[in-house]
Amino acid sequence: MSEAFYTGKAAVRAAFDKAAESYDAAAVLQREVADRMLDRLSLVKLNPARVLDAGCGTGYALPALRERFATAQLLALDLAPGMLQVVARKQSGGLRKLFGLLDRQKAMPVCGDVEALPFADASLDLIWSSLTIQWCNTPDAVFAEFFRVLKPGGLLMFATLGPDTLKELRVAFDGVDGYSHVNRFIDMHDLGDALGQQGFAGPVMDMEYLTLTYKDARGVMRDLKDIGASNHTDGRRQGLMGKAAWRQVQAQYETLRRDGVLPCTYEVIYGHAWKPESGPVRHLPDGAQIIEFRPRR
Repeated sequence: MSEAFYTGKAAVRAAFDKAAESYDAAAVLQREVADRMLDRLSLVKLNPARVLDAGCGTGYALPALRERFATAQLLALDLAPGMLQVVARKQSGGLRKLFGLLDRQKAMPVCGDVEALPFADASLDLIWSSLTIQWCNTPDAVFAEFFRVLKPGGLLMFATLGPDTLKELRVAFDGVDGYSHVNRFIDMHDLGDALGQQGFAGPVMDMEYLTLTYKDARGVMRDLKDIGASNHTDGRRQGLMGKAAWRQVQAQYETLRRDGVLPCTYEVIYGHAWKPESGPVRHLPDGAQIIEFRPRR
């Protein structure tokens, strides 16, 4: 991606911090993706001692992870302090029964960055990350950190967004001005390559399209703002858009109306990979994995 489409970490943190209270009401896609990840996780045989929800948001996945791994220490990491405050509130007081938690079963909130995790080397058995990696400009740094903190034999499972995400919104803003208006995301094949380059073994990737529908363009923009996912690219406009430009955006989005509604597409990428039991995975210059066969003695 061009640097003009890079996201600023401070802007991402501020947006999600601000959106913490409105997030749950608008996070329809986020809950659906988490549920689909949980279905995939149910097929994996694993008994982890320490589990990290990397980019936990308001903690939607935490009850299911606790139910799945009843004896594990559960860590809930997010870049935005406001999100973690919501998690803490859900785990205490009147909402405690909703989470079904005893004090010893609460997830430990950790404010931190997935590209600089505050955990020791080889200290986690499972990293779960739902719709967080897309806010990192290059996957190498975050995958390197995930690899570092996983124990040998540990599992990384994640979902992120691909380049066709918000494609209708890109059409709507096309030619309006010279600024970047829509976040850009990394291709599935590049993510798979990055996993291999950082040492993960047997990465498995798949993708699907999920489409939300809206009455008008304002509804699309409002939902993105309410979940903290509005435009965070470095090349974005710093001031407000004029009325004439906004009318052009609406008119261009209207050309995509089907069956009385406006579509908003998300390309959802799912991936999982293991940290090898012993030694890093080695690769040839073309990215091919080296597999060694040693004769028995």
